[in-house]
Amino acid sequence: MAELVFFSGTMDCGKSTLALQMDHNHRARGRGGVRFSRNDRAGDSVISSRLGLQTDAVEVEDATDFWDEVVIRRTSGLRVDYLICDEAQFYSPGQVEQLARVVDEMDVDVFAFGITSDFRTRLFPGSQRLIELADRVQVLQVEALCWCGRRATQNARTLNGIMVVEGEQVMVGDVAPASGDSEGRSDAGVVGYETLCRRHYMRRVTAHGANLMAGADQPLPFDIDACLWPGAGQPGMQGQPGTQS
Repeated sequence: MAELVFFSGTMDCGKSTLALQMDHNHRARGRGGVRFSRNDRAGDSVISSRLGLQTDAVEVEDATDFWDEVVIRRTSGLRVDYLICDEAQFYSPGQVEQLARVVDEMDVDVFAFGITSDFRTRLFPGSQRLIELADRVQVLQVEALCWCGRRATQNARTLNGIMVVEGEQVMVGDVAPASGDSEGRSDAGVVGYETLCRRHYMRRVTAHGANLMAGADQPLPFDIDACLWPGAGQPGMQGQPGTQS
C-alpha cells in the first residue's frame, strides 16, 4: 500500500539530505520517481543539502497540479512509483490534497519533507494540511541545536543579525553561520535564519545577540548560559555561577 509520509523538523536538521538519500535508495532498487522542490536556498529546480549534495528537481509553482504531473509522465511511458517533495511547507493545502489523491488512487508513494512552523511559531498552511492528511508524520532524529547547546525547536528569522517576529511568512534565506553572515537579502537588509530552543526564542536571544551581550561585560537580566552549566538542576548547586538561587 502506498503512503503519504511527512518528514518534519526545524531548519538545519537534515531534511533535504534525507530526501536525496531516499531518492537514491528507491532508484537503486529500480523504482521510478520524480523530485519536486520549491524555494530551495540554492535556487529554482533543485534540491540542495547543506552538506553539499545537490540534484535537479521540478520546481513547484502556484499552478502545479501533482495529479497532472503524474498522469503526464505515465501516459508518456515513464514509470512513476514515488514522489520526493522537498520544502513541502511552501505547498498550498490544495496541492497537499492532490498528493493524498495520488497516493490513494494511483498507488504512488509520496515522501514529503518540510519544516512545520514559521519564524512566528505558526504552522505553514502546507505543513498543517500534511499533518492532517499524512499516513505518518515522522520527526527527524537528527536534532538541530540552539547556540546554547540545547535542542532547537524554533525557527527564528533575523534581519541584519537581529531577530524579528513580523513580516511575510515566506522569505528565502539560509541558516546563518556563527559569523552572522547570510545569503538572503531584502530591501530592509540581510535576512538570515537561526534555530533556537524555546527559551531563547521567547527571550529573542540569538547567537549574535548573546555574543554582543557577553562582549559588553555587563550584568544581564537573565543568565544566558544557565542551560549549559554542568551542575544546573543538580542538588546542592544553588547559588553557584550559572544557576538560579
